[in-house]
Amino acid sequence: MINNVLAKMFGTSNERAVKRMQPLIDQINGFESSLTSLSDEQLRAKTVEFRERIAQRIAGLEDKDAIYAAEKAALDELLPEAFAVVREAGKRAVNMRHFDVQMIGGTVLHQGKIAEMRTGEGKTLVATLPAYLNALAGRGVHVVTVNDYLAKRDAEWMGKIYGFLGMTVGVIVHNLDDRERRAAYAADITYGTNNEFGFDYLRDNMKFELSELVQRGHYHAIVDEVDSILIDEARTPLIISGPTDQTTDKYERVNQIIPSLEQGELVETLETKTWSGDYVIDEKQRAVTVTDEGWEKIEGLLGIGNIADPENWDLKHHVEVAIKAHSLYKRDVEYVVKDGEIIIVDEFTGRLMPGRRWSDGLHQAVEAKEGVQIRKEDQTLATITFQNYFRMYKKLSGMTGTAETEASEFDSIYKLEITVIPTNRPMQRIEYPDVVYRTAKEKYFAVADEIERLHQQKQPVLVGTTSIEKSELLSEILKRKGVRHVVLNAKFHEREAEIVAQAGRLGMVTIATNMAGRGTDILLGGNADFMTRQELVKSGRARALETLEGEISPVAGPGMFRFYYQNQEYELTQAEWDSASEKYNAATKAEQEEVKAAGGLFILGTERHESRRVDNQLRGRAGRQGDPGASRFYLSLEDDLMRIFAREWVSTLLQRLGMEEGVPIESGMITNRIAAAQKAVETQNFESRKHVLEYDDVMNKQREAVYGLRHSLLEGIDQKSLILDDYVTNELSNILDADAPANVHPDQWKIDDMRQKLGDVFGTTLDEVNAGELNRHELGDSLFEKLRERFEVKEQILGPDALRYHERVIMLSILDGLWKDHLLAMDHLKEGIGLRGYAQQDPLVAYKRESFEMFEAMMTRFQQDTLRNLFRMQILAPNGQPIETLEQLQQLQQSAQQQAPAIIPPAAPQLPADPFRGAREQRLNEPATTNADNGVVERFPSQGRNGRPTSNGQPATDANSSDGAFAPNKGRRSQKPKRTSRQ
Repeated sequence: MINNVLAKMFGTSNERAVKRMQPLIDQINGFESSLTSLSDEQLRAKTVEFRERIAQRIAGLEDKDAIYAAEKAALDELLPEAFAVVREAGKRAVNMRHFDVQMIGGTVLHQGKIAEMRTGEGKTLVATLPAYLNALAGRGVHVVTVNDYLAKRDAEWMGKIYGFLGMTVGVIVHNLDDRERRAAYAADITYGTNNEFGFDYLRDNMKFELSELVQRGHYHAIVDEVDSILIDEARTPLIISGPTDQTTDKYERVNQIIPSLEQGELVETLETKTWSGDYVIDEKQRAVTVTDEGWEKIEGLLGIGNIADPENWDLKHHVEVAIKAHSLYKRDVEYVVKDGEIIIVDEFTGRLMPGRRWSDGLHQAVEAKEGVQIRKEDQTLATITFQNYFRMYKKLSGMTGTAETEASEFDSIYKLEITVIPTNRPMQRIEYPDVVYRTAKEKYFAVADEIERLHQQKQPVLVGTTSIEKSELLSEILKRKGVRHVVLNAKFHEREAEIVAQAGRLGMVTIATNMAGRGTDILLGGNADFMTRQELVKSGRARALETLEGEISPVAGPGMFRFYYQNQEYELTQAEWDSASEKYNAATKAEQEEVKAAGGLFILGTERHESRRVDNQLRGRAGRQGDPGASRFYLSLEDDLMRIFAREWVSTLLQRLGMEEGVPIESGMITNRIAAAQKAVETQNFESRKHVLEYDDVMNKQREAVYGLRHSLLEGIDQKSLILDDYVTNELSNILDADAPANVHPDQWKIDDMRQKLGDVFGTTLDEVNAGELNRHELGDSLFEKLRERFEVKEQILGPDALRYHERVIMLSILDGLWKDHLLAMDHLKEGIGLRGYAQQDPLVAYKRESFEMFEAMMTRFQQDTLRNLFRMQILAPNGQPIETLEQLQQLQQSAQQQAPAIIPPAAPQLPADPFRGAREQRLNEPATTNADNGVVERFPSQGRNGRPTSNGQPATDANSSDGAFAPNKGRRSQKPKRTSRQ
């Protein structure tokens, strides 16, 4: 109450933040008149001028942080004039002028915040402002979209503004090769999807040459539909994987017994809980519980002994996953079967996700259930969550129509503030209270009656459903009523833009899953631009251009017009375009007035989603730019949200209100209670995502250490110093600590053990050192000098450059193989860590401790394997004899001189720059795989031991935290790594 009174008196904090930007908007507007008088060339020259001003600010600075701070200050100063330049370019290049509220949105994005703007307020155009401004720094700006279509469309559409101002634009989409990707990332502004950006980062960290990397850093990312990408899609990490050698026969074997099992239910009393049947499904937690009787029955059906015996643990897991596949994953809801494959349907957008796979055997269980070919399970080679990927950017900002409901998550995970941008015109949409029916059957017939009524009065209707199955059910009812309509779901996603673009035409009825409208405006009266493109392509008047995938063509020449249609670029004269578009503009403008008179677009939701944002996204399709419109949701007690999360109290409430069969209840109180249930579910989902992130943060520290070492090797770190001063010193220290402790008399040293270890790692013995006459310190120094001499002899034989090359390839190969094995071990650790709770241990603390110990052991093994490979490496003469001393090399050269005039010293073996290039270029047809539980996975052919991973950071040996963080080694003779104390 007090907060409401204060808000009315002083305005909300958001309103005050927007008000504080008004002087800046006035400054931007002040430049407009002077810029209007400039020629195109003079306006384009502003880009060069801005860049020179930034260069002057950072001249003489060497520290990276100081350079970044100076750039930031320079960009802040340039903002008013740069935004005004982009506005003027927008008017000339695409005939669009930025509104003042769009300038506010652009300012919010430049500040590294989230701009919440209602649908139809022009977010795509808003992004051009901060993208241009920050691209002036020359570090590249990434604009992240939800799918390839939007990435191409926005890059082509807004690319005209950037090209007009002399900036380059690139697009990252599926099926580009490394050359095309490198060129796209080298552009000033790069459009692409979150998956492609993330996978490119992981792939870069598996390269063997610095020149083969495609990305050039993570400076500024502007995320479109930020709630979808940073919240919804962030549930699943990106994973690059390779196939294992496991068989798939167990999936088929287990699948055959599932129909014989009986589903029961949980019966709770004040004192006890009992389960009936063979298994019980918990839809709220998406979990299964098999009863004791059920396990006995399963043991009999499978013909095995005790399911809890170690040899049957795999079968136990397969049974639980198979029950989940049969009970919780429904065809045409969670997935579709297409061309003999199981394709996941995104729960939030309703789009198909080809190539993505559920992990932990779930996808294979669904394949067995549907009788399609079962593919082998995959092993993780590299992985990262979206949270940790996007947190690498120096500046992160985003835009969406629905973010405020997730403000706490954006703040706690990404440190992103949300500013709600006012609409350009007052909102006129009417939001009716929900209507609740007792059964789903009553609800759907009521929905069909309402659609028929609206259709008769020519009001366009967009019907939102939560699954393919329900969209097709409603479509059948409307067919019987004779109501013409179109269906948009994952089965017809190719026509998404075409269907959505015309959903606002007079009398149009569109049934859509949650994918409706994301990225495509619904214009009342129809989309004239889309209709123009369609006619020009079908009539053959537009000429298709041949362009490389991912390239954005330069701005069309004088008198010409270019456009995209269904992933193909076309060109025709400006006069032909104007003539065709004029006809459709006139027709849609007349129809628009009729639609407005009929009440505008009506949004009819057939079910509430678990997330309020998805409901708000559907509502937001109506009422754009001050258009009239309305929305209403039809619910039933059998809806998933009501049945799983809110049935008891809603049912009690409706009985008190005297609900009768076939008679709906319309109550604001019910709407509020449903919203409260949604909020509770959102909180639960947030805690789940936060829990996953806590575990991944441990892995992230380790990933940064490994990728940092890897990147340092690619950049040309002093490998010789690292090997001799760090690795050799550490290993000698460990050997001496174990076999010649400082507090033990030399007579008690374990000389034989020391000799065996030196032979194993370095291929040498103590024969050259008189260990009995030296103290511990002298022994260590003597051994180090002998090893350094041996190493330098190899360097003189091979040559410094050749040995550095060998060192790098060997170290990268060993590191990649160990990292792959470590990821597999971490997966296994994570699977069972939850059971520590039964032992009164915090699973997360146990995970941090044990993963740290595993990582420490991996880095120790890396140093040992590196030394073992380099010191025991033999250089062979042409006759096959090893060359181990300079004298042997000189003798070989003298012998060769006597036999031939040209003497060529032994050359380094020619190793491939990247052993994985062939595998990488043979990308599988399903490059991205996700899992609704654990991750998006990209598959590569198996590479045996050398898996691969990379980027950012320093080589690490000294531990400085209990969760796996490692401090960089400074290149000196380091002591033995010390483990810090833990709680």
